Amino acid sequence: MADLILTPNLDNADSFYADLVAAHDGLDRHDSDALNARLVLILANHIGDTAVLSDALKAAALKDTR
Repeated sequence: MADLILTPNLDNADSFYADLVAAHDGLDRHDSDALNARLVLILANHIGDTAVLSDALKAAALKDTR
């Protein structure tokens, strides 16, 4: 079982953020929310470890994950 990583771990975080923002460009709120939901499900499937996903849900529910 893998541990949830909450420290910065992206090779190029700024580039990913720019791509994420660009993917939402021109979408209304409904379509933007749907994109986010699809992305979450795709990444959850990629992770595939329900314990890690459970920890991620708990961390995301906190106001400050630092």
